[in-house]
Amino acid sequence: MKTLLALVLTLATSGAALAQMTHGDMPMSQGTITKIDEKWNRLTIDHGPLENLEMEAMTMVFEVVDPAMMEGLSEGQEITFMADRVKGKLTVTEIETE
Repeated sequence: MKTLLALVLTLATSGAALAQMTHGDMPMSQGTITKIDEKWNRLTIDHGPLENLEMEAMTMVFEVVDPAMMEGLSEGQEITFMADRVKGKLTVTEIETE
């Protein structure tokens, strides 16, 4: 009985820990902005691997979750960012300048 109780408690706490994982638990990616499209709120980024999306390094276009994130950015600027699928579209959800 004690073994069963210990097993149940272990499974319950590990499930809770998984439920608390957020983007903050995933490593952010490095990249260089190659194009800024303010009209459509998009950034073209030459980036390293995106672990959370299981993507290799490449250059691709991303939407931004909040247009205010684009303020102060410039083409050629190196960034650290997190991207995810938002409503089926690849989207920058966090961005930091270097």
